[in-house]
Amino acid sequence: MTDDTPTLAVENLRTYFYTKAGVVKAVDDVSFSVRRGEVMGLVGESGSGKTVTGFSIMGLVDPPGRIAGGRILFNGEDIAGYSDEQMRRLRGRKIAMIFQDPMMTLNPVLRIDTQMIEAIRAHEKISREEARQRARDALGKVGIASPDERLKSYPHQFSGGMRQRVSIAIALLNRPDLIVADEPTTALDVTIQGQILYEAQKLCRETQTALIWITHDLSVVAGLADNICVMYAGRIVEKGPVDDVLDHPLHPYTRGLIGSVPTQNQRGKPLYQIPGMTPSLLNLPEGCPFRTRCPRAQEDCRREPEITAPVPGREIRCFHPHLETVA
Repeated sequence: MTDDTPTLAVENLRTYFYTKAGVVKAVDDVSFSVRRGEVMGLVGESGSGKTVTGFSIMGLVDPPGRIAGGRILFNGEDIAGYSDEQMRRLRGRKIAMIFQDPMMTLNPVLRIDTQMIEAIRAHEKISREEARQRARDALGKVGIASPDERLKSYPHQFSGGMRQRVSIAIALLNRPDLIVADEPTTALDVTIQGQILYEAQKLCRETQTALIWITHDLSVVAGLADNICVMYAGRIVEKGPVDDVLDHPLHPYTRGLIGSVPTQNQRGKPLYQIPGMTPSLLNLPEGCPFRTRCPRAQEDCRREPEITAPVPGREIRCFHPHLETVA
């Protein structure tokens, strides 16, 4: 691996679910990369394929789902075809995930110290005391006061925000090269959310860990991410530096998402919303999947749009982008 090799490079990833009703193309030809110390925001509506992308990277897609194509290059090595045992050795040590619900990470019947020490010693041969000290330091890094006392607590003795902080601390225990965070602050109040976002950003800078932050909340990625990928119906429709994409969206879907944020609306006027519903992944419209909801759709949108780069550093999948916004 060379210095300019991305920590993670996803190339033409396809993750399909083979159901009795048909093939669900949950992730369809998705490509992006994340470098050391970089935060990438993966945004889109529910059902757009964000979480399945994260699970694919972690090797957590179970039947009837499977990776049907593409490559997942972690530090230059393709892990898409790794066995369960190979992925187990990688998960927690080199790649970690923070789930939306912290109770997916924490065992409710074990003390926090037991769980954290076990997470370290599963990958390293160190003493319990050394592992305990590292667990204590990890809790301190995510802003948990009195970490020595907190280590002796059970998950139910923590608030939701504190449990999520513990989950983040566990993800950081083995100093992974990559963290996949799946909407970890969605269920938290705004104050706690802000603190966790600050800690995540600081830790990426200090440890050079690459971070993928999956969310539907554009205000979160606006202050956290370096780059952003916007997903719709299993595909990335727009990609670029976060400020450029949010200030000058090129894809009509990105523009609609930003316009749907309440602060964008004038007082007393109805909230803007994208017309229609997200199509079923079992029955996508021909051509561009956003065609039936798009105000700029034309006859050529019945064809499959290719990924283009009309502006340096930006990529979109659209025949009629809003290029006037960057003119």
